[in-house]
Amino acid sequence: MDDALLYQLLLGELNLNQSEPGVAYSLYLDAARKTDDALLYHRAVDIALQSRAGDAALQAATAWKAAQPSSQEANRYLLQILIGLNRVRETMEPLKSALAALPPEQRLQSLASIPRNYLRASDHKLAATVVEQALDVELADPAMAGAAWAVVARMRLNAGDNAGADDAANKVQQLGRPTEGMALLALELMEQKRPLGEALLQKYLQARPDPDMQLAYARLLMQAQRYAEAATQVQAVIAQRPEGTPAWLIQGSLQMQSQQYAAAQKSLQQYLDLVQAKSVGVPAEEPSRASAQAYLYLTDIAIRNKDYAAASKWLGSIENSQDMVGVQTRRASILAHQGQLNEARKLIQDLPGRDPDELRAKLLSEAQLLRDAKEYRLAYDLLRQASTGEAPDTDVMYEQAMLAEKLGDLSEMERLLRAVMAAKPDYQHAYNALGYSLAERSLRLPEAKQLIQKALEYAPGDPFISDSLGWVEFRLGNKAEAARILETAYQSHPDAEIAAHLGEVLWSMGQKARAIEFWKEGVKLNPESETLEETLKRLHVQW
Repeated sequence: MDDALLYQLLLGELNLNQSEPGVAYSLYLDAARKTDDALLYHRAVDIALQSRAGDAALQAATAWKAAQPSSQEANRYLLQILIGLNRVRETMEPLKSALAALPPEQRLQSLASIPRNYLRASDHKLAATVVEQALDVELADPAMAGAAWAVVARMRLNAGDNAGADDAANKVQQLGRPTEGMALLALELMEQKRPLGEALLQKYLQARPDPDMQLAYARLLMQAQRYAEAATQVQAVIAQRPEGTPAWLIQGSLQMQSQQYAAAQKSLQQYLDLVQAKSVGVPAEEPSRASAQAYLYLTDIAIRNKDYAAASKWLGSIENSQDMVGVQTRRASILAHQGQLNEARKLIQDLPGRDPDELRAKLLSEAQLLRDAKEYRLAYDLLRQASTGEAPDTDVMYEQAMLAEKLGDLSEMERLLRAVMAAKPDYQHAYNALGYSLAERSLRLPEAKQLIQKALEYAPGDPFISDSLGWVEFRLGNKAEAARILETAYQSHPDAEIAAHLGEVLWSMGQKARAIEFWKEGVKLNPESETLEETLKRLHVQW
């Protein structure tokens, strides 16, 4: 570096510090062209990107690539800038060059990141076409074809071409050896409930039981309410990496779902211990948010155990302001359990309501508080006042319908649920709630069965909807089928209400010892279950 170049670079930095990025950029790009120095080209591109000057960044990256054609870094910058500027057609050659410069194993790994890079493009259909054309070499190579078709499938999925994505996914299944791209495709297919997703993921996991993919799979299983299968995946991850994964938090969540509160407390405490030891492998911005969820779960357990001092202690440990509604809701619940319902409601009402989402969260939280306190009329009136707007809020209407049932107003419950179905035809809870309510009262049983089957179309395998189907089969006199459905639902998700129904079916079939076994398990799961308590009382069951 001679004196003139040193002076030029110092002048560039001074202009940058004085908020003159355009001048700094020009000085650096000129210096880069004079010296053919990659670091100076890199600096010129960075200055342009930081000042959001996309065209200038493209000019610098193009100059860098022209000066150093073999530079992978220059090519990578050029590709990313073109995508960011939505000049998708021009990305084909940089993408081909970037892949061609990599050895085979690195190229396989690089393929998996392509769809994520193109998410920023506004025209996803064009992006899918360009990428597929750019991968002509990889698609023709037997060693690369499976991974390349996985990229094509993901690009088509992003473009809304579901049929094309399914076609490419079939090629992945036939040609592909297990790669990260196959796993990512499988997860994306599962998220959109497309065929082949789960089969592809199983193929990948059997060959490469990657803990991160197993946890992603577990989360999707939880969304589908396949809790037992999710628990199996999480347990496998814990066995493999007991000291360094967020699997303990997911396991605690699953145990909360299954009402295994003592086990959940142990899992959640283990997770927090690992966080404090800085051993949990989550991104740097995540620990406080994830820890807040663990503290909220522990608060719920403490409230359930009537240990309000412990509940307050857990809430005091939460530092993430994004969880303020959850924190205040639990504080309100503590007050309500201690007989201070008015004070509890005020806590919720005093929460900020700066936008419609915050106002809605406050409303539903206060209604849930009143419902837990069995103040059904107050909760119903609160939701009714809030549902007078023009756009129907299906969640609010559904909660209002459930409160109408508690108040014995079955015609109003049905009116609201049918309004929910009309506003959101795939809202499975509305079909299930109406079908179960009819079955519980032995009314219009064929219609009740149709409603519940409709709910299962939208949520296949949901154990609670399956419970409703088993119950309506029992009411129709199909006891053996009812027992089969209910036992499958209970195995999928042990729950006190499912245990109550299964026990009653078995009791009516003369299998009284088995019925009592399930009822005993149900009492352990939830000693306060109203359904189970009413069943035992009505059948005069004692043990």
